Amino acid sequence: MKKIAIQGVHGSYHDIAAHQYFEGEQVELICCSTFEQIFNTIVENPEVLGMLAIENTIAGSLLHNNELLKISNTNIMGEHKLRISHSFACLPDESWEDITEVNSHPIALAQCRAFLQAHPTFKVVEHEDTALSAEEIHKQQLRGHASICSKKAAEINNLKVLEQGIETNKHNFTRFLIVQSTLANEQLTPKEINKASLVFTLPHKRGSLAPILSILSFYTMNLTKIQSLPILGREWEYQFYIDVTFDEYEAYKQALEAIKPLTSDLKVLGEYEEGQYNF
Repeated sequence: MKKIAIQGVHGSYHDIAAHQYFEGEQVELICCSTFEQIFNTIVENPEVLGMLAIENTIAGSLLHNNELLKISNTNIMGEHKLRISHSFACLPDESWEDITEVNSHPIALAQCRAFLQAHPTFKVVEHEDTALSAEEIHKQQLRGHASICSKKAAEINNLKVLEQGIETNKHNFTRFLIVQSTLANEQLTPKEINKASLVFTLPHKRGSLAPILSILSFYTMNLTKIQSLPILGREWEYQFYIDVTFDEYEAYKQALEAIKPLTSDLKVLGEYEEGQYNF
């Protein structure tokens, strides 16, 4: 039995990602209202794994989760890339003519902007979670309300899907990270590892990033992500979060040793197998 802490409730995209990643295994979800609660749950119980969104192809990175990864006593053990398809769902006995209000998470609403613009009479109300908005419509029998949520959330809450795939951009993917306590025993072998996430700081001087990029290129590391965030209390200084993929684990370790003297506070957030796209 896998115990997985997620942000959101049953039927959320975190729920879908967890069941896809651990397909064929029994999964017990621990539903958390915040990402901070996910990390607290993992630290309190090292047997629990966490599933958390880290970036979306349309909305970009969830910057706060980068910082939570850095300061928590956890590491990344895997990733999952999920195609996000939004449904427009309401109570089973209602139809288009009955809908006056739409509820969903602000990111989901933004991803369905063209659909909402085509229905200007709908009042759009932000909600903390896509699946939770569907759950509230069901539990409170909110007539005239519709949720933008996953098809699974609609099914769980006995809602009728009026339209499926209402997202504006069909190339809408979210990358999720699977994290575990540093005390956990589950580890990958070097043969399975072909991706790593790192964070480091650099001296506040011109050209300090260029040598890092040159070293990574020399060791044939593929830089798939670079994100800079300001360091609190240190004006105009930044920490860099990067993801690299590689074919040879030994070359990656050599690259890591080569950049260490040029960086400060270098931390490996995780070494894992690159996730494939799930449509």
